[in-house]
Amino acid sequence: MAAGIREGNLEAPTRHALDWQSESFWDEDKLNAELERVYDICHGCRRCVSLCQSFPTLFDLVDESETMEVDGVDKKDYWKVVDHCFLCDLCYMTKCPYVPPHEWNLDFPHLMLRAKAIKFRKQGASTRDKIMTSTDQVGSLTGIPVVSGIVNAVNRNRPLRKVLEATLGVHADAVLPAYHSKTMRKRLADHVVDETRATPTAETRGKVAMFATCYGNYNAPQLGEDLVAVFEHNGIPLKLAEKEQCCGMPKLELGDLEAVRKAKEANIPVLARLVDEGWDIVAPIPSCVLMFKQELRLMFPDDAEVQKVAAAIYDPFEYLMLRHKHGKLRTDFSQALGKISYHVACHQRVQNIGMKTRDILKLIPDTEVDAIERCSGHDGTYAVKKEFHEVSMKIGRPVVNRVKQAKADHYSSDCPMAGQHIANGLADGSQPEHPLSLLRKAYGI
Repeated sequence: MAAGIREGNLEAPTRHALDWQSESFWDEDKLNAELERVYDICHGCRRCVSLCQSFPTLFDLVDESETMEVDGVDKKDYWKVVDHCFLCDLCYMTKCPYVPPHEWNLDFPHLMLRAKAIKFRKQGASTRDKIMTSTDQVGSLTGIPVVSGIVNAVNRNRPLRKVLEATLGVHADAVLPAYHSKTMRKRLADHVVDETRATPTAETRGKVAMFATCYGNYNAPQLGEDLVAVFEHNGIPLKLAEKEQCCGMPKLELGDLEAVRKAKEANIPVLARLVDEGWDIVAPIPSCVLMFKQELRLMFPDDAEVQKVAAAIYDPFEYLMLRHKHGKLRTDFSQALGKISYHVACHQRVQNIGMKTRDILKLIPDTEVDAIERCSGHDGTYAVKKEFHEVSMKIGRPVVNRVKQAKADHYSSDCPMAGQHIANGLADGSQPEHPLSLLRKAYGI
């Protein structure tokens, strides 16, 4: 092998910072040149074809062109590939042999993000996309009891959903999350935290602040109650962070990088202060943990406060397993759970923490965990869009089939949206149970 050239996937991938504040990042000619270079590499490899719709779209464009090479594809069609990208990072983390330190230096997700950002700056976003990514504003409005009741009723009404599909482009068959007027913050308002119970270990400080997330606060408030119950049962004092704004992941997926910056400026000072006061941080939604742990760190590599928060935020099961390593996890389970079909959320997989949820659940006696490492097809807003819903169901079909075949007592995902998407594919009236809820059930608390 020539000196200086490294074969791909023989070393841990190196993630470069996102150079989004440079002039060259926004140059559309330079973007198209890089898209052509990367598309040509992908066309010659095709290892990612099973991950999402971006790659089949690209390969079909190439195979149907006059030259049957990337140079035969109209550059206007490059955007068809971009539109299907989830920014889930799985191609980068699990499939691509050409990521850095390979000399080809291929980072497909961040190239797609660059393209989305240029498109957003040039064209803006549709009314639908603005609404769906404005999670704080929508959640605040639907947190009003009368409004939440109306919204939930509309979301369950088939004729009204067809109207919504025709007018706003939200697919009538997509599952939309329920909104709760009794939010997580309201449910935990009277929760008393006793910091003196904190028992640190070599890797954890033993007291935790929870970043509620907009989805957790408005759409899945039970998650907060389950997380508090499980952590405090294990002697971990837990409190809500003083406030939160959306982590920025929906805006990132839209390509609105300035909105991500504004969200960072609202959240990071609050979380960094908690770290300075001796708190570790967790969040119940994998995408939000990933945003702080990876994406903001790469967007703002010179911001010491961002780096501080990135080093102090954990997936809940990652944190519990760190405690277990030092004998601080209670294993006095009172109820077996039988067989669990467990979908491993993509935004949890790319955190490089291993399957900590599976490992914790396997500690429960008489409990079998069948882990499914494949995309559910949901991706935040992708699955609810009229133009992408059917594709999202196709992507998720192998997961749904695995759940059907398992005939398990429970099916679960750390991502609540993925869980609901799987339920939509099953179409048998069953509902997913979050791993935190299952763990709480096993403890009998």
